[in-house]
Amino acid sequence: MEDKRLEATARLLEVMNTLRRECPWDREQTFESLRSNTIEETYELADAITDHNLEGIKEELGDLLLHVVFYSKLGEEEGAFDFGDVANALCDKLIYRHPHVYGDIHANTPSEVMANWEALKLRKKNRKSGTLGGVPRSLPALVKAYRMGEKAAGAGFDWKQKEDVWEKVREELGEVENEMKSGRKTDLEAEFGDLFFALVNAARLYGVDPESALARTNNKFLQRFNYMEEQAAAQGHVLHDLTLDEMEALWQEAKKMEN
Repeated sequence: MEDKRLEATARLLEVMNTLRRECPWDREQTFESLRSNTIEETYELADAITDHNLEGIKEELGDLLLHVVFYSKLGEEEGAFDFGDVANALCDKLIYRHPHVYGDIHANTPSEVMANWEALKLRKKNRKSGTLGGVPRSLPALVKAYRMGEKAAGAGFDWKQKEDVWEKVREELGEVENEMKSGRKTDLEAEFGDLFFALVNAARLYGVDPESALARTNNKFLQRFNYMEEQAAAQGHVLHDLTLDEMEALWQEAKKMEN
């Protein structure tokens, strides 16, 4: 099995060398030109994971691995690093951040492992960047809020009891309502942002990934709304022709079909 994996890796690297040398499109690519494609491939992998599509996960992992190999080839051409450097740097990082496996540190729970991980990351990083410096600037806002809350908690800045977060959520909701009454649109946007941030932290404290939770609700809404449109069309109508009560009745039908 190990020889098979090594052979596959060597084959992939050789294919990349050939494509970079002989394919007009591959020859033109740069770090910058590949960036948007890499982001797209990451989301396609996320979709496959959400659907628990194992064949899709395998395919999308391959597409993402191509990007790792491609960037490594570009680094090699610039004399900066190659695939071996990337892999060895990752191994060194994993060993360093798992002292409970490779050293004499004890961590018996996932939360203890994560606390050690964040502490070691901060110690290794440029101290000028601070605790939140490692959060990528380009992350979607919801994911970024979660990661910032997670890292801040790792530094000890968190609610003493998870139940305490609801006081903050209620406070932010009250401020949104106050701004709505005042009519100040700019301030309303800021207060909505504060409310979302508080809710993201509440999800984190209760062990819920807010991105996955919202994606699940989005899919649920999509399926129910599609059902409403299909039923309206079956009756010779478009959805806009129906009253709100009629739409609500179809919505409830869609909900029942999920159970």
